[in-house]
Amino acid sequence: MAEDGSTASESEEYEYHFRGNVQYNGEPLEGVGISLEGNGFEAETETDADGRWEIGVPEKGTYEVTLDEDTLPEGVVVAEGGATREAEFGLTKNASVNFFLGEGTRVTVSFFDQFAQRLFNGINFGLLLALAAIGLSLIFGTTGLSNFAHAELITFGALMVLTFGSNLGWPLWAAIGIALLLSAALGWGLDAAIWKPLRRKGVGVIQLMIVSIGLSLALRYTYQFFYGGSTSQLPGATLPSDIRIGPIALSWVDLLSMGVSIVVLLAVAFFLLRTRIGKATRAVSDNASLASASGIDVDGVIRIVWVLGALLAGLSGILWAYFRPGVSWDMGFQILLLVFAAVTLGGLGTAFGALVGSLIVGVFVELSTLWLPSDMKYVGALVILILVLLFRPQGILGRRERIG
Repeated sequence: MAEDGSTASESEEYEYHFRGNVQYNGEPLEGVGISLEGNGFEAETETDADGRWEIGVPEKGTYEVTLDEDTLPEGVVVAEGGATREAEFGLTKNASVNFFLGEGTRVTVSFFDQFAQRLFNGINFGLLLALAAIGLSLIFGTTGLSNFAHAELITFGALMVLTFGSNLGWPLWAAIGIALLLSAALGWGLDAAIWKPLRRKGVGVIQLMIVSIGLSLALRYTYQFFYGGSTSQLPGATLPSDIRIGPIALSWVDLLSMGVSIVVLLAVAFFLLRTRIGKATRAVSDNASLASASGIDVDGVIRIVWVLGALLAGLSGILWAYFRPGVSWDMGFQILLLVFAAVTLGGLGTAFGALVGSLIVGVFVELSTLWLPSDMKYVGALVILILVLLFRPQGILGRRERIG
């Protein structure tokens, strides 16, 4: 099925096509499953009586074409190149992808190996989710705002790396540094131009939430206007997973992503627990009126929280672009519900609760694909959220007095 629900036969309306033949010993094989994925598009088909297959795609780009070895006759395997091929178009609108078949024993992956690989992926996903969730949680704790535009802060970081690293050809380290600085500046600018004036006018949290929804839509479609609706890759996003730790296959990008996430999360924990500004942030989150009466500059703390939240969201978006992989105009919106689920699951307004909730959501999302179709994995995480809140409405680390 294509991502929009269309079948492979309906995709013939597309301008670009991948084609191929599947034969064994000169004889065509009928009913062999072929699937394609890339640039935010998915489709699948089967070979016809002549062993031919064809899949249309909406745009040129790099795609992964996979032959389903379970649909091959017994004793027949993909002999060379593997069952998954990376393919792209040349100067024409058609491209051929062929698989070389031979006799052999099909290698299957045990349930334990699949579980270990998905558990690792889930921890990695949960850590990058935590970066966005902690920023959202701090903003909620200090202002009471459920910021739906947080998704666009996530997207912004990845788009800036795409702009400076891919489009302008800057070194990747410089592009990431500029992207993080611009993300922090965006958080400062949004608070200075929108949220602080609205707070001073005494606008309620419901009205502020509606403003955040409007801001989210405005930013998202601005991204689409300037960057288009296609998915682009950041430099190094498609490195092979050639590092093996037991049954787990990972790439250098995976290791770097987890390392960066852990270091940044530890730094945030130190900031909140050991620094004066961090302690003031926790005080404002607990009781803003009492913090103000104690001499704490509440507006100054909130400004710092917005800068920090946007910075963490931008970093999360960069890591999410490598995890997916790919950068698109709505990539932050795709995980917004998971970020909200992590914050709510851990406990509203608690940064450490957001971390715990993110890890639970990330691991569950990846492990659920062992039993659920990949399209349903996000639904399972939201079901877990509902079940936890039925028995502990304040969340895992939340306090009862914060509810209501």
